[in-house]
Parts: sequence; structure tokens; C-alpha cells
Amino acid sequence: MALPDFLQPRPDTPVEVRLPTAAALPLVCDSPHSGTAYPADFGHAVPLALLRRGEDTHIHTLWGGAPAHGATLIAANFPRTYIDPNRAETDLDAGLLDGPWPQPLQPGPKTRLGFGLVWSRLNAATPMYQRALSVAEVQGRIANCWRPYHAALQQAIDASVRDFGAVWHLNLHSMPQDAYQRLGIASERPLADFVLGDRDGTTCAPGFVQLVADTLRGFGYSVAVNDPYKGVELIGRIGQPQLNRHSLQIEIRRPVYMDEATREPNAGFAPLRGHLDELMGVVAAHVRAALAYPA
Repeated sequence: MALPDFLQPRPDTPVEVRLPTAAALPLVCDSPHSGTAYPADFGHAVPLALLRRGEDTHIHTLWGGAPAHGATLIAANFPRTYIDPNRAETDLDAGLLDGPWPQPLQPGPKTRLGFGLVWSRLNAATPMYQRALSVAEVQGRIANCWRPYHAALQQAIDASVRDFGAVWHLNLHSMPQDAYQRLGIASERPLADFVLGDRDGTTCAPGFVQLVADTLRGFGYSVAVNDPYKGVELIGRIGQPQLNRHSLQIEIRRPVYMDEATREPNAGFAPLRGHLDELMGVVAAHVRAALAYPA
């Protein structure tokens, strides 16, 4: 049986890097969770249709116009349920393993929900595996996927800082309609179309967050900040606004652009892609102005 398009063999690389096609700016976009190439050694116990609920499906495509605005766009090819590049290397549930990990582990709050470096659960009722994972296979996932992704992203960040003395980083995601439920949060507020995360004002300049929020609201979308997603490993490590290194997480509510059950784009996909391209133009103009670059 032929594989669906999203499972067709890909080049033997875990990370796709799209370089600027216009004059380069210190603008780096990354999509760590949109990968759809499921490794043969995954060994999961979850049906693929359910497993795909962990994907930020199509996010790298929605933001595909970023390089035309001078940005570098980085995307994972592997799925986050296999190993999550938006987690620290030590953010691992020792209960998943068949033996002791050779270094101390520091599992975070998302790991306790099952969504750590290597997922232990798809949701509260659905374990990912019916087996223990060997230490060696998890180390292989880190070496073959996690570290190459971080190396590619760090190279782009370092190049921006070296060449421009600054960087603006957009960490790109999507979120399920039942995000509050998955996170164990009781909320009377409906989930916004967009959630911007800056770890409570610590990872980028407030004016940049406001610019992105105002632009999105101008397109007619609802926008929340740090509710319910504040940002995790990547923006926490990259964002240092006091050093002119700004990092912002952007989550898009999935039903805005796709059918969550089939993962297929819906009628909102094309308009959203156009709006995101306009947003990238606004962000690029902001970066040029901040650097005193001509338009």
C-alpha cells in the first residue's frame, strides 16, 4: 500500500533550513513541531490517526513566505511525539526507561502531564507505549534529531547576533481546540485564535509583542498573551531582550486553518497564510527600523 504523502520518504535529514530569499535580516522563525516523517523505530502503541494529534500540522507551510521577508525559516521533519525539540535535553520521564539515565534528569511540569522530551502519553487516558524505551534508543533520538535541530537553530541565532548585533526570533506552533483541557486548566474564557507567549514579559520587548498582537487583531483574529501558553525551552533560552535578543512564541488555534480530525486544510487556510505573510512584512519593517535600515 502506498504511503500517504505526509509519510513519503524524505531526505535523510531531521531539519529543513530555508534561507532568506530577500536581503537577510536578523529574523529567525522556527517550527519545531510540524514534522510528519514518522521514524520506523518509533515503536508507539497509539494509532497513527491519534498520534498525529500531536503535530503542529502545516505550520511550516503557513509561514512559508517568511524567507521572502529576509527571515531564516527552520522546521523539524521528525514529529514532536518522537522527540520534542522544544524541551530541554534533561526534561525526561525516567519512568519511560528500561534502565538508569547516565546524567541527572530535570523533568518539568509538562513532563508530568506526559509531554516531555519524549512523550509518555498522548492524553490523560492514552499511553504512548506498551513497553519501556531503552536508554540507547532515547540517546539515539537525541543525537539524530534533537541536537541537529538545536544546532541549526543556534547557528541561525548566532549568525544574526554576529552580523547585526540583535535577533528577533519567532517560535511557531499550533494549538488544539481543547488546549485548556489538555493542560488541566479550568477556564471560562474561550481559547483565542492566537496565543502569544513571552514567558510573562521576560523574552522580548513588550512593544514587539504589542505590535504582533495589534496586527493580528487588525485582521480580525482574537489574541491572548501567555494564556494558556507562555513558551517553553526555546524562547526561554534564546530570549534576552536586555541584549537585544527577542523571542516570541506564536500559537494558532488549529480550527482556524484545518480540520483537526483529518488534518486537512479548511477554508481558513489560504486567508490565514495571506495574513501571516502580511504580518511578516510588518515584523520585517519593525526590525529594519530598529536597526535603522532603509525600507
